[in-house]
Amino acid sequence: MFRAIGRSLNISQKRCLNLQEFQSKEILNQHGCSVQKFVVASNRKEAEAKWISFGDHEYVVKAQILAGGRGKGKFIGGTKNIGGVYITEDKTKALEAIDEMIGKRLVTKQTTADGVKVTKVMIAEGVDIIRETYLAILMDRESNGPVVVASPDGGVDIEAVAEKTPERIHKTPIDIELGMTQAQALKIAKDLQFQGELVHAAATEIKKLYKLFISVDATQVEINPLVETSCGKVFCVDAKMNFDDSAAFRQKDIFSLENYEEQDKREVEAEKYSLNYIGLDGNIACLVNGAGLAMATMDLIKLHGGEPANFLDVGGAVTEDAVYNAVRIITSDPKVKCVLINIFGGIVNCATIANGVVNAVSKIGLKVPMVVRLEGTNVDAAKQIMKKSGLKIISAENLDDAATKAVAALNH
Repeated sequence: MFRAIGRSLNISQKRCLNLQEFQSKEILNQHGCSVQKFVVASNRKEAEAKWISFGDHEYVVKAQILAGGRGKGKFIGGTKNIGGVYITEDKTKALEAIDEMIGKRLVTKQTTADGVKVTKVMIAEGVDIIRETYLAILMDRESNGPVVVASPDGGVDIEAVAEKTPERIHKTPIDIELGMTQAQALKIAKDLQFQGELVHAAATEIKKLYKLFISVDATQVEINPLVETSCGKVFCVDAKMNFDDSAAFRQKDIFSLENYEEQDKREVEAEKYSLNYIGLDGNIACLVNGAGLAMATMDLIKLHGGEPANFLDVGGAVTEDAVYNAVRIITSDPKVKCVLINIFGGIVNCATIANGVVNAVSKIGLKVPMVVRLEGTNVDAAKQIMKKSGLKIISAENLDDAATKAVAALNH
């Protein structure tokens, strides 16, 4: 979602901390924002032990997985009438829904066909929603600071609103030193089309959300929807948050919540060595320095008829040990039939890359072709290291040559 918002509205992006919905709600609750009553459970017995009275309201049972589209999702081997979100006025049926969700695999538009196993559910108080709006506080490159993105059209994909009715989206830059003023909060509430006394109630909620945004070093706090209820209240019904990973040292409680259960194990492993890795479906593994060069490398692989197996950026401060682990991680993918190393050394020392690659291949062994293109700092020394290693490495003169040879190597 965050990347899509960034593309549509020119908003800067930062690493997404993998928090489940109930964790975001807990953070909202801790900072005084209005959320529904809720409990979280791993089984029916725990749910009954934690159960709190929601009065005459509906019960909303939600599967807690790191994927969107849960409401329209289906459980593998589950009953037809229960998806990832189940709403009922009957407490017994709510408890039965927990049994139907826990332990089963939920398939949504954002998961694979195998789905994701549900280990926790959230049972929340239903609210009588009469109107849904959209609110996000984000870091904005153009404003050099926070910006509030607001739309009276909530509960839907904001990308669709940006594309079809951009005039329904309002952006309000906030001075990072002054903070959000009351006048700005009231304006945003009116942009969301709250009326009467609800304007002030919404403005109060918006200011609380901005205070949370600053307090937790967030780069995104997205509320979709921010709702108006029949009893004249404003609630944050669903939330997504991103945080500045440079502030992890002072946000230890939040970063300790990160959930790795549903992440690709290779991504988790890569993060330990400050490597940026994303697994893809192809068979040509890529080891590159710099995100832009990584994207260009993948594009050229596809242009020449190949498919990249991953995105892996070693960054500018890479060490030999990190290179060793980068090679280890990308070659652990059984789909990989060729490795393409593309380094343009500015900050990165090509000799460091060469030593790391030679060390990795010597220890791990190389069962697939490896194409290497090196250019920049200490490139001559790096080529000598490669040559003296005796490894069967295919040298390339430039990026296009490297991509061509990598694709060709698949057929030999």
